Amino acid sequence: MRQPDMLTRFATLAFAAAALASGVIAPGALISKATAEPRHGLSAFGDLKYPADFKHFEYVNPDAPKGGRLAMIGTASRTTFDSFNNFILKGDAAQGLEYLFDSLMARAVDEPDAVYGLIAESADLAPDKMSVVFKLRPEAKFADGTPVTADDLVFSFETLKSKGHPNYQLTLRDVEKAEAVDPHTVRYTFKGNLVRDLPLVVAELPVLSKAFYTAHPFDQSSLEKPLASGPYAIADYKPGTYVTYKRRPDYWAKDLPVNRGRFNFDELRYEYYRDRTLELEGLKAGNFDYREEFTSIDWATAYNIPSIKEGRLVRETLPDGRPSGAQGFFINMRRDKFKDPRVRKALDLAFDFEWSNKNLFFELYTRTQSYFENSDMKAVGPPSAEELVLLEPYRKQLPPEVFGEPYTPPATDGSGRNRDNLKKAHDLLAAAGYGAGGKPLDIEILSFESGFERIILPYVANLKRVGINASLRMIDPAQYERRIKSFDFDMAIQRYSLRLTPGVEVKSYWGSDAAKMDGSFNLSGISDPVVDALMTKMIEAKTRADLTIAARALDRVLRAGNYWVPQWYKPVHTVAYWNKFSRPAVMPKYDEGVIDTWWFDPDKAAKLKQN
Repeated sequence: MRQPDMLTRFATLAFAAAALASGVIAPGALISKATAEPRHGLSAFGDLKYPADFKHFEYVNPDAPKGGRLAMIGTASRTTFDSFNNFILKGDAAQGLEYLFDSLMARAVDEPDAVYGLIAESADLAPDKMSVVFKLRPEAKFADGTPVTADDLVFSFETLKSKGHPNYQLTLRDVEKAEAVDPHTVRYTFKGNLVRDLPLVVAELPVLSKAFYTAHPFDQSSLEKPLASGPYAIADYKPGTYVTYKRRPDYWAKDLPVNRGRFNFDELRYEYYRDRTLELEGLKAGNFDYREEFTSIDWATAYNIPSIKEGRLVRETLPDGRPSGAQGFFINMRRDKFKDPRVRKALDLAFDFEWSNKNLFFELYTRTQSYFENSDMKAVGPPSAEELVLLEPYRKQLPPEVFGEPYTPPATDGSGRNRDNLKKAHDLLAAAGYGAGGKPLDIEILSFESGFERIILPYVANLKRVGINASLRMIDPAQYERRIKSFDFDMAIQRYSLRLTPGVEVKSYWGSDAAKMDGSFNLSGISDPVVDALMTKMIEAKTRADLTIAARALDRVLRAGNYWVPQWYKPVHTVAYWNKFSRPAVMPKYDEGVIDTWWFDPDKAAKLKQN
């Protein structure tokens, strides 16, 4: 089944400039606290796989030919777009805009969190970790040939923090300021105790053109093509139909080690379909090139066609080494009817995953249990001694279950006769004052994906069996996204994934502040001081072992809260593509690598056309 796309659009100088101009402060004075050993990369715990003189990432072909086109599918929850601004809450942004914008450093997707110099040739982290200085490459340029300067970096930070999507504002809250030391040097200063990941956060911020966004309002959705410095530029588009990006032959950074062997397609094209069946038929007809299949029944039955058997259309399973993330029915606790944990647990008891997996999914999925599924951060067994050190101070505030085996969604035999679980759900609802003799409980499940009806409707039927007036509300994707942003739902289906090294962004998923912030990922409205405290322990962790311990403790608390009805996952990508591409021998561990590392193969394409 397709896993719904989660909103992923994240996102003082005056005194320093005046002081430098007047000669009161020498240019080097602003970086006096930094180390004398600038590095070519950064990671949360200091470990870097690639040395300073590395030539390219291991998972690329540095001699990959350039050319051809890769046409793909737009994300399910966005069947159209009305904006080329993916940094704000307003509007529905087109896909692929990330390929327009460079950042100070670029991520290596065969390491958990390492980044290496792109616009910045080096990063100089202060010994107390409270500031970082980046030295910019003088050759960095925007697409119009104007240089990327420290002023652009300062502008980018200040604009994203003050006018960007709320998630930028939350993530950058403890980045106190950015300063232009000189035209090619920028310094970021941090505050507070949760600074471990902030150098990485600012290193990966998109770099905006101050000149462009001074002339064009940043805080408005618009189809004005933005000026940026990245490998691609917008070519043509038709809202609701497609958007095309052309590779820039004059891209200033094409030969840097972080880019060698990457961005090999001359053209990237995203096709938009409103219907999943038409989308699949479009692939079979050759209207586009590549599609990841999220619908289990289609993966099992719809690809038994001659083009697959003949090898012209390739059906393949690619490994996925990333945490699978959290997908489920999220319960909106901002509504009074869901504040009682007994009600939320009853909702979990009514979902028969085993029956769905057997009868609807061809047993392709595994039940999600954890917020950190498919990773070593998932809590298993009773709490370890190290976890108890973090949990014991809150014992009186936590349910006893936290200190035993972690909460696991109730299982069935898959027969569809879920009587025991439904009886338990009925009794919990009655104890909470709902059902026969109590208050009526009305619940609307929100969805935009027609393919989900076959899963939601049996769940709705089970909810009705326990006395809940449940219903499914189907709406269009644009309306769905607007209602998710404003938390206007009872229950909604979403999926999100955390970084391999979760950091300050976790506050947007489970933090008390995020519960009140439109557009945040805290769909359930979790507002718990214990959760806030354990997230702080994660962000403060000085080693990966400490981070893992804190995550497992947090996982126990979140799972015991019954804030969602977990659904399913699979640790692979099921993809289909026309056989006209080649790829490196090594696949990156934490990414499919399709756009980044594959290339158009003229020989294969000619053979395909012949056939």
